[in-house]
This record gives sequence, C-alpha cells and structure tokens, in this order.
Amino acid sequence: MTASRTVSARAHANIALVKYWGKRDAALNLPAAGSLSLTLASLTTTATVEASEQAADQLELHGHAVTGAALARFSAWADLVRQAAGAPGLRFRVISRNDFPTASGLASSASAYAALAVAVSRAAGLELSPRELSVLARRGSGSAARSIFGGLVVMLPGKRADGSDSHAEQLMPADELERSWPIAMVVAVVGGGRVKSLSSRAAMEHCAETSPLYAGWLASVPGDLAAARAAIERRDLHALGEVAEQSALTMHAAALAARPAVAYFRPATIALIDAVQELRRGGTTAFFTMDAGPHVKVLTTRAESAAVAARVRQVADVTQVIESGPGDGPAVVAG
Repeated sequence: MTASRTVSARAHANIALVKYWGKRDAALNLPAAGSLSLTLASLTTTATVEASEQAADQLELHGHAVTGAALARFSAWADLVRQAAGAPGLRFRVISRNDFPTASGLASSASAYAALAVAVSRAAGLELSPRELSVLARRGSGSAARSIFGGLVVMLPGKRADGSDSHAEQLMPADELERSWPIAMVVAVVGGGRVKSLSSRAAMEHCAETSPLYAGWLASVPGDLAAARAAIERRDLHALGEVAEQSALTMHAAALAARPAVAYFRPATIALIDAVQELRRGGTTAFFTMDAGPHVKVLTTRAESAAVAARVRQVADVTQVIESGPGDGPAVVAG
C-alpha cells in the first residue's frame, strides 16, 4: 500500500445486563462466560484512522497523544489487521473521541474498539463480516465484541482454544426494539466520571485469582443468560430487569470478596440504588445495573425515561444524566 487511506467510523457503547467478568484466556481476550447487553444510541465513539507507510502507529484521544502501555496495546492489536491485510509495513494514525466519560465504567473501550475494528480494517483495505469484526473487536476489548451489533446482543464465550468461535450475535435490532418494545436506559454518572484507579481488565484478573466467590459468580451466569433470553422472547421487562440487578450484584459481590477488595461503589451509588427501588415501589418501571465503576444505569421504558432521569438527578454527586434508547451497530461516516 503506497497511498494513504483515511476512514472514520462511529460506534456505540453497550451496557451488559448479564455481566462479563473474567477471562478464560487473557492473551486472546476470551471471556470465561457469556454475557448479554443493550447497545446505547447516546454513548458514542468516533475514530478517524489514516493508514500509510509511516514510521510508527500514532494514537490520539480527545486531543492528547497516547503513549506507553496504551499505545503498545493498540499496536499489538493493530498487528492482527496488518497480518490479515498482508501489509506488515502499514501503520495507523488514529484520532478518537468519545462523547461520554472515558475509562470510568461506561464501556468506553467497547465503543472505541468497535469503531477501531471497522475503521482500521477498512483503512487497511479489508472487508470483514460482522462476525469477523466482532472477533477482531474482542481482541481489543472483550465488551467491544458486543458493540459490533445494535440493540440486544448476546456474547458467545466459545470453546475453541484459538477463540474463533468467541463472538457476539444480535438478538433484537434497535429498530425492532423501537417498534415493538420501546425500552430505554438512563445513565447516572457519579463524581464527574473520574478515571478508575483499577482498570476493568486488571480488576477481572485480580478477582479471578483471589476472590473466593468468583467460582460462584461464573456458575450463576448460564442461568441468568437463559432467564434473560426467555424474558426478551416474552418482552417481559420486569423479568429482564430482575436478572440485570441480580447479575450486577453477584458480579460486585465477587469483586468485593477479592483480596484486597475491588470496591467501585461510592455513597452516590448506594443512594441511586435506593432511588431506583423507591421508583419501583411507586409503580415506575426501573431496574439498576452497574459495571466496573460507580455509575448506575437504569433500565426502563421510553415513556418513563424522563421521570427516572428527573429522580436520579436529585441524588447528591450525580454530575451527569444521559437518557438513551437502543443504538445501532458501527457505521462508516467518512472514507
């Protein structure tokens, strides 16, 4: 490849309703169990990638050059694209921007590597299928495999040692959800979306190695997945919400039992859980979930989203509230 090529792609973050927490192979980023998520229209990453035969990969996030371990991680992932394209001398200059807090527990790595999978592969001259993009995105971030698809998505952990059968599949696209089951999610950002002191990747590894509850967490996932899929087939938001709460609390229980503990909850997190339970007692459809961070996401209906958002704004240390419907998979926006 002699002439440079520039491609921009946009992808959406997803929030797991049945959580992903732990790997069966860290080198290949293979999940230890399946997961199930909702892709969100209001949380997006846009990545612009220039492919050329320059000296080295370059990565810029929100106007700042990324160096060190994060750049090395990207370059190692980009090697997969170079190998597939048969272009070992190709290098990528990436400019990436999120419209929501980064590295704070809002799945920014999911939307980032989903956008990168599309933009980098296209810039390298590859035309990958959705399944191939999901496998590629997973190598960068486990949750990114799900962001290759819109709407409700299930992640298959796979059984093969090489990870070729570990990818996501769409259960229900965003447009069908909008037509037949208008669900929504309200994201309550706690404390300004501060960067986590311990990354999700490191926390997963530590929990798997030290938590006496980790085996119980893994054992809970198949049943939660089956219950969630059954709830989706019935369009039963109450049943799906109950699974989401149980999965989140079980994951965090395993993390809290790690030695030393992995504790993401803040006072506002507890107050938000109380607020959601209060809403539900009052007849509002509202179910909480949390990922590896203090923020609380509330699964609700499109009709009740504004009321949920108004209530969570009242909680001290909630610094931003984002209302979102289901989002689509990634799209090329230029190039």
